[in-house]
Amino acid sequence: MHIDLTPKEFRRLLDLVYIGNWVLNSTRGEDRFQDYDDLESKIFALSPALSEHWNGTVVPSRAYTEGGIHEAIAYYEDNVFYEILAEELSRRDMDYPEITEDNYDEIVGRMDRYMSEFESSGVDHLVLEESL
Repeated sequence: MHIDLTPKEFRRLLDLVYIGNWVLNSTRGEDRFQDYDDLESKIFALSPALSEHWNGTVVPSRAYTEGGIHEAIAYYEDNVFYEILAEELSRRDMDYPEITEDNYDEIVGRMDRYMSEFESSGVDHLVLEESL
């Protein structure tokens, strides 16, 4: 197989490979998907400037991992966190209904209000009430 990529396209491919492997493996501990780690190593080995050897394996270099890719991952994670939280709180407020055509607009409206609050204050105004 042969793929023609410009240097910029190849760099974007490295980003996609790194982000994909991060999503799949970063929380797995010892139970990692080794085939994804192996593929990441294979792709990064094609870019000596952005890879290094660690314990006999090619890995993304420190310069690469500290060069802004984690800010992109954090931006994604923050958005997913707030969207899931807004949906869960909205559904909680409505006694956890299944989402249907009949209640969709109400759930989305509630989610929009939560998202507006999160955009302006993050989670600063969330309070956990203790039950007796």
